[in-house]
Amino acid sequence: MSTTKNKNYEHVQTDHGINGQYKTWFLDYASYVILERAVPAVEDGLKPVQRRILHAMKEMDDGRYNKVANIIGQSMQYHPHGDASIGDALVNMGQKDLLIDTQGNWGDIRTGDDAAASRYIEARLSKFALEVVFNPKTTIWQTSYDGRKNEPVTLPVKFPLLLAQGAEGIAVGLATKILPHNFNELCDATIKYLKGRKFDLYPDFLTGAMADVSDYNSGMRGGRVKVRAHIEEFDKKTLLIKSVPYGITTSGLMDSIVKANDAGKIKIKKVTDNTAAEVEIQVDLAPGISPDITIDALYKFTDCEVSVSPNTCVIIDQKPVFISVNELLRISADKTKDLLQKELEIRLSELQEKWHYTSLEKIFFEEQIYKELEKKHETWDKVIAAIDRAFQPFIKGLKRPITREDILKLTEKPVRRIYRLDIAELNAQIKDLEEQISGVNHDLAHLNDYAIAYFENLLKKYGKGKERKTEIKVFEQIEAKHVAIANTKIFINREEGFIGTSLKKDEFLVECSDLDDIIAFTKRGIMKIVRVQDKVFIGKDILYAAVFRKGDERTTYNMIYTDGATGTAYAKRFNVTGITRDKEYDLTKGHDKSKVHYLTVNPNGEAEVVRIVLSPNCSAKKKELDFYFEELEIKSRGSMGNQVTKYPVRAVRFKEAGVATLGSIKLWFDDKFGRLNHDGKGIELGDFDAEDRVLVIYTDGTYEITDQELTQRFNPEDVLLVEKFDPDHVITAVYLDNDKLQYNVKRFRIETTTLRNRFLFIKEGKGNVLEAVSTEAEPLLIVHTGKGSQVRKARYKIATLVDVMGWKAVGAKLTDFNKNVMMEWEVKEAQGQAALF
Repeated sequence: MSTTKNKNYEHVQTDHGINGQYKTWFLDYASYVILERAVPAVEDGLKPVQRRILHAMKEMDDGRYNKVANIIGQSMQYHPHGDASIGDALVNMGQKDLLIDTQGNWGDIRTGDDAAASRYIEARLSKFALEVVFNPKTTIWQTSYDGRKNEPVTLPVKFPLLLAQGAEGIAVGLATKILPHNFNELCDATIKYLKGRKFDLYPDFLTGAMADVSDYNSGMRGGRVKVRAHIEEFDKKTLLIKSVPYGITTSGLMDSIVKANDAGKIKIKKVTDNTAAEVEIQVDLAPGISPDITIDALYKFTDCEVSVSPNTCVIIDQKPVFISVNELLRISADKTKDLLQKELEIRLSELQEKWHYTSLEKIFFEEQIYKELEKKHETWDKVIAAIDRAFQPFIKGLKRPITREDILKLTEKPVRRIYRLDIAELNAQIKDLEEQISGVNHDLAHLNDYAIAYFENLLKKYGKGKERKTEIKVFEQIEAKHVAIANTKIFINREEGFIGTSLKKDEFLVECSDLDDIIAFTKRGIMKIVRVQDKVFIGKDILYAAVFRKGDERTTYNMIYTDGATGTAYAKRFNVTGITRDKEYDLTKGHDKSKVHYLTVNPNGEAEVVRIVLSPNCSAKKKELDFYFEELEIKSRGSMGNQVTKYPVRAVRFKEAGVATLGSIKLWFDDKFGRLNHDGKGIELGDFDAEDRVLVIYTDGTYEITDQELTQRFNPEDVLLVEKFDPDHVITAVYLDNDKLQYNVKRFRIETTTLRNRFLFIKEGKGNVLEAVSTEAEPLLIVHTGKGSQVRKARYKIATLVDVMGWKAVGAKLTDFNKNVMMEWEVKEAQGQAALF
């Protein structure tokens, strides 16, 4: 029988030969990797290599920086896996800027640049680490791998370190991925937990960026965090990426952008890395490409957006356990309370011991017990016994019995010093010790309050500069089809009935994305929707083909066909919204000899007038008749349609264009995501016809007239007002003139016609900002100044104060600047003023 032992577990091997070795060695290896390499311990949140590095640095600590090469060498006394793993772990901890103060080139997690060689860079423990991580009096020790040294089993960390730093490791059969969290928020959450209040924890990344934590699931398996880079529109031809998602470097991000461009997902001219102190990747767009659509495409097709799946796994009682980050914080808070209690108990024991000895000293001198040393006793033991007897009258005033060691310690003092002792000084020392003991006892009795004060002190001492870097937002869903650029040319052979990208000798049909679908109609009355392919058969004699827009309820198809069985002609109007790809839909009554005479596609439900020419040999008296599509209702594609004539039709010709039979379409502005939509999300802007425009007014004092394109992006924090544009409306604006420290007011009409251009209509200057805006005919502005019980309210009828002026005018003074000011419009309900947000 052989035995394999590895500190935390022992496995006995009873099988012999190869089979037995496979059964036991793999289990030994898996257990070792899980417990000793990949997964952090819940007690201190550290992996063994990290713990050994910190212990080695504490041994070397003298307040000065040490070469990293020396730290690696010191750590190798405890870690048996070579210098490479130690160096990598040390650099990783140093880049997190929490436990280690660094000096030199330690690399950059944003760009992926490596740290300089270990002989060129230096490190020391941070003040935070020295205060929070170490205490030899509460540390449990074990021998190192070679038996020469003692190392901590776990360090007595009094902080949720694992949640602050995060951790990632792949073991045998399991993995852990704990995302980093914000220092200040961890302190706040711990304080809330200790106070019995609810708390929430969300990840915070050193790389900044934005995160959607809707599906974080408290960091447990199955959760997901979407992380996006900040992308700004510098101008209509240039985008600037100002941060990188967690786990992505600038070079990796640029590579993903180039790949997306090569694959035809986006169109750019070039991408340049301008990163210095701050991340900046410049993306120059190809001519004619929309920056709004490109931003969405960057999120959809590149590493500008990544999805991170947390998987919180820690070692508890020598076993890997999957828990939530909230539970991990509770465990850490309880562990910290236990450690604080131990430290207080040790402190109390030390103070009581010091009080005991100081009291003995006082009695020894005050009662002249030291004179027993001058008497002639036969033996030293009798001297000790005599001193012990001399102390007996005073035992009741002590906190514990007097031991031989106490007496020996007193006798070791030089006699010359004993005579110089000052009783008053000893009394002062005893009084001070009693006050300290009382304070420690109070803290022990109110341990929870003491722990709360401890974390409040950490927050005060170390919280500055550790504010949240990652912005928490909710991301809108980006559909690939909506942002994919037209990168594929489709050709058509109408007679043979083929459509595809490889038919380059045939008729060009359309340029579209390779994610699009194509809808096609044949003369036989068959409709079919197919993916973009090299070559696909639709059916002979294709009448119409185009890119299909799923869910389009406005595009209306007007059709006239003859039923092959009866010869009767029918007319129908229908929409095509949802379908099954590659399925043939018969739009006629189903006879093989049915024939389509007329088909039009109308984006707004237009209903034209057509002239129907009958066969000259038929018995009808009138050989031509007009048909009005507006008389037909729009029904499903499977409907038979209305009978037009029972006589054979020779031809159907367009006669007169019709008007749209569908009403205006409602438009909303989603103030959560900054998007226009038709789905009823956000603020209703009203009914829009195709030619109507949208007015957007921004807090920086600019306005923009734009179309109804749904792919546009607006930052909700920058938008002050959105509404349907009416050129006759007078706009009333109040803005801060920061140079003169006054509020100006102006009324003007918009005179520009250029779409998607922002025009500054307030005085140009640093700090000038738009405070309030309205399109009411006679707006009433209410201005609140002061605070608390000193608030004053003033009303201004702006239309009577200021005349309508040019949009570039500075305006007139309204009132002086006041830092405690709030402005609002008095809205008349009957007039339905658009919301101010």
